[in-house]
Amino acid sequence: MPHMQLSRPVPRKHLHTRRITCHGYLREDGLWDIEGAITDTKTYSFDNQDRGGVRAGEPVHEMSIRLTVDDDRVVQEAEASSQAGPFAMCGDITPAYALLKGLRIAPGWRSAVLERLGGVKGCTHITDLLVGPLAATAYQAVRPDRMIGRKKKPQKGKPAMLNSCHALAADGPLAKRLWPDLHSGG
Repeated sequence: MPHMQLSRPVPRKHLHTRRITCHGYLREDGLWDIEGAITDTKTYSFDNQDRGGVRAGEPVHEMSIRLTVDDDRVVQEAEASSQAGPFAMCGDITPAYALLKGLRIAPGWRSAVLERLGGVKGCTHITDLLVGPLAATAYQAVRPDRMIGRKKKPQKGKPAMLNSCHALAADGPLAKRLWPDLHSGG
């Protein structure tokens, strides 16, 4: 099946870049470190009372988070950092991310994170990183551990990936191939 590229855009001016990077590491002690960082930059300089201005290309936001999880993606430790924010107090909330300890990155993760760290209880940018790209990175890193020589526990029940996207629909050809006993199509 051919993949379509985006159409040619109308003439435009680049103003903002958001970079998100996430990494999954297998630690020597058998736990996993899942790290994410978010950096926002502008192509122009602007005034900022707390920072005395922000130059073009200098991070407006630069935040990081590390979750240490076990093989079941249960958070053992959580640490956040704010290296740059638009306000001097942005980094003051980072200790709150320790509240993630004990949560499992699984269905319900988003609502559990938002309950503890949504709104004024957290940083919008770090929390968005947690509920999206970092959670996906945890699945991508921890799930394929059998490919690097570690034994995986037998899976119980319906795989979390089933019905998680178009390609993994329960009635589709991939479900029939990967989970024939759970396939709901013809």
